[in-house]
Amino acid sequence: MARCSYCGTLILFGGKRAGARRFCSDPCYENRIPLSLADQISEVTVFQQVIKVHSGNCPLCRGPGPIDVHVSHKVWSAILITSCSSEPQISCRACGMKSQLGNALFSALVGWWGFPWGFVMTPIQVVRNFFGILRGPDPSEPSRTLHTLVRRMLAMQLGERGEISPN
Repeated sequence: MARCSYCGTLILFGGKRAGARRFCSDPCYENRIPLSLADQISEVTVFQQVIKVHSGNCPLCRGPGPIDVHVSHKVWSAILITSCSSEPQISCRACGMKSQLGNALFSALVGWWGFPWGFVMTPIQVVRNFFGILRGPDPSEPSRTLHTLVRRMLAMQLGERGEISPN
């Protein structure tokens, strides 16, 4: 099974292709140009920026690092509608845990009210948040996800300034 080239979501069926890349949805497909820009940035440049972000202060609370990507998961339901989302956040561990705990409580309160997916997805998203709280990224080194997000941020910045252009 394929994974989305932009967000990493597992693609069970469908999706869109752009060359060798596959995307899960229209919004991810629209981000194919920043991905091609990201491929043009050297590993050394990305690594230097990753180290700077990882050892810097938290962008949310301004507290000391290490800074990494913390993903929180949320679900809400209303009768026949259920909506699930996962939100990556670059922050310190304390801010990441706060977001994960908040989304776990939100999901526990409003995730159950849809049939049938609310009953299925609520425990999954709550457990994913608690695993994130218990097993956050290794503080001794930046995660692969941080590398990916920093590369994309650099590509967007350099693309906006016209320093690199899509192939």
